[in-house]
This record gives sequence, C-alpha cells and structure tokens, in this order.
Amino acid sequence: MTLRIAPARPSDLDALVALEEAAFPGDRMSRRALARNIQSQSLGFLVAREGGHLVGHALIAFRKGSALARLYSLAVKPGATGQGLGRKLLAAAERHARRRGADRLRLEVRADNAAAIRLYDRAGYTRFAQIEDYYEDGEAALRYEKALV
Repeated sequence: MTLRIAPARPSDLDALVALEEAAFPGDRMSRRALARNIQSQSLGFLVAREGGHLVGHALIAFRKGSALARLYSLAVKPGATGQGLGRKLLAAAERHARRRGADRLRLEVRADNAAAIRLYDRAGYTRFAQIEDYYEDGEAALRYEKALV
C-alpha cells in the first residue's frame, strides 16, 4: 500500500481521536484540542494514510518571529509500528518546519520510550536536557533538538 502524508482535515477528527487513544496511555489530546489544532495557523498538523486509513500523525508548533519549531506530537497507530512510519512522519515534519522558516526542531520524549528515543537518535537529534516529572504519571521527559539547515 502507498503511504501518503498530507495536512490534517476536519474530516480526520474521529480517526485522530482513535489514534490518540490507541497510541498514548496518558497525556492525550482531547477531541476539542485536536479539532482546534487542525484549524490552527500556528501549527502544522500532518497525517499519514495508508490504504485510506489514518495510521499516524505529526503535530508541529510554530511561534511567530522564531526560527525554532517544536514537534509537539508524533503518533503511529499500534500495529503499524516497525515499518519506518515514524521515520517518514518525522522527515515530513522536518520538511514542513523548514518550509515554514524554521532552522531547528525541538521535541520532548518520555524517558521510558526506547523506540522513540532510538528514532530521534538515528535521525540526528541531540539530547540537551531532561525534565523530571514532566508527564502526568510523573515520568521524565528528554529534550532533543536538531538543526534543519
């Protein structure tokens, strides 16, 4: 099947809610937040579709006047992992950030998420900080950054 990555549409809302519930045990975006994020001009919301089914998303935040973008969320549907989808979504998020004028991309990742940490390490991100008690369950976050130019 062909993977297509494109901007999220309002018609994706139900699938995005289901993806959040399936991909994250906690710290999920609410339906209301997802709907708002699809419409936001200060965010880039990309979705990955395979065979017409939503299998992942990447949400990139931009701040006016700043060359720093933030990867707010990257999700891959359980069952679609291990196929390079996260890597492809991350690369698409980086391209999107560059097109919007960003020269760096930052992110936070759960310290216990070994698969995501491997993804970011392999993609050339550099860890620069750790924030204790960052997530709602008390887990720490690792902060990463990559130059996009």
